[in-house]
Amino acid sequence: MPLVEHLELPTFSRLREQGHDVLPLDRAVHQDIRELHIGFLNMMPDAALVATERQFIRLIGNCNRIAQFYVYPFSLPGLPRSAETLEYIERYYCNFDELRQQGLDALIITGANVASPSLEQESFWAPLMEVVRWAEQNVASTLCSCLATHALLKFSYGIERQPLLQKRWGVYSHRILNPEHPLLRGVNTRFDVPHSRYNDISRQQLEKAGLTILVESGSGGVHMAVSPDQFRTIYFQGHPEYDKNSLFKEYKRELLRYLAGELESPPSFPQHYFSNEAVQVVEHYIKQAKLAQRQGKPLPAFVEEKLEAMLDNTWGDTAKSLVNNWLGLVYKLTNLDRKQQFMEGVAANDPLQLMTQSEPRTDA
Repeated sequence: MPLVEHLELPTFSRLREQGHDVLPLDRAVHQDIRELHIGFLNMMPDAALVATERQFIRLIGNCNRIAQFYVYPFSLPGLPRSAETLEYIERYYCNFDELRQQGLDALIITGANVASPSLEQESFWAPLMEVVRWAEQNVASTLCSCLATHALLKFSYGIERQPLLQKRWGVYSHRILNPEHPLLRGVNTRFDVPHSRYNDISRQQLEKAGLTILVESGSGGVHMAVSPDQFRTIYFQGHPEYDKNSLFKEYKRELLRYLAGELESPPSFPQHYFSNEAVQVVEHYIKQAKLAQRQGKPLPAFVEEKLEAMLDNTWGDTAKSLVNNWLGLVYKLTNLDRKQQFMEGVAANDPLQLMTQSEPRTDA
């Protein structure tokens, strides 16, 4: 399922260099292959904007269905941005008003940094809800990540996220609760997912609102749930899109803040992520850094390459399978006309009913 390089977005070149299948636009237009048009609302802060963009587009490109993927990144007003990032968005990203006119088959919404006690007080709340209202009537399925999950659950069901006693971050073992669900076909019954958040929405809150929980961890909480119709909105609390070193970069940033005197104590290690050997390497580095500070010397170089070699990615294959299943269902249910939400005969309140029929349908 090739990605189509229909924009000058640098991520496409980066993915091609990494060995991913990226199809030039001039070749794509001469292939008689079904297209899927996927919106990608990137609300991540500047430091993570491009990395998150690459991670999600890579997941889409790793699907193995026979289709061409056109991914349309866009962002929102109201998010704090540097002049450099605004220039990047202006140059490479799409405009939501134009996408709304053209239509989309599916939508991904990322997390974001927040500054207000209430999500509704955030400056991006109103433009985000404008996108959500449009998607409810025009997009076959929306996949939400982290903060986007909390925002949409607040908007759609009035669910208030609850602050955790301490940051939940690490790699947690999860178990599938509904293995027969089409989104989970061929997925291992137990797998890992990274988490990194300060707030949580519990199983009890989700079930009370009528949502279906698909994947949960005893220590990491609910990772994946779906709207009552089982498909039109998919909620992730974890980060299956993360690179192997994403949590490591978060830890490094916090550790350097501690060494700069911005934090009173060193950050805790992400759970189930660093090996015992890696922990020893970090602890040794901290001792060397503190000694250098006492002696008035520069900090020693951080042992980044050595630590990254000790990390493992234990979630990537499952993430690919989940996104593959999701887009496979979008492929079967959405209309060939991207301005229409579903193909003829698909009920918006029960779209997966089509999957139980033995005879395939075609668009009118």
